[in-house]
Amino acid sequence: MTLERARELLAVQADMGGGYNRNSARLILGEVARLHGQQAVDRLIREFDLEQRFGFRPGTQFNAP
Repeated sequence: MTLERARELLAVQADMGGGYNRNSARLILGEVARLHGQQAVDRLIREFDLEQRFGFRPGTQFNAP
């Protein structure tokens, strides 16, 4: 998954909010971590304010299944 595609998907999840969207965002971030590293994940968390929306903090490890 490219970072641009991850941004597109996270934008939808962040706009909708809710538990299912939180879980989807976790899966997306896990894939980003696997492919692009923790710094990319932290940037996306800040970019989409995911700490406020879903409680995701920069530095949190997300594992893709």
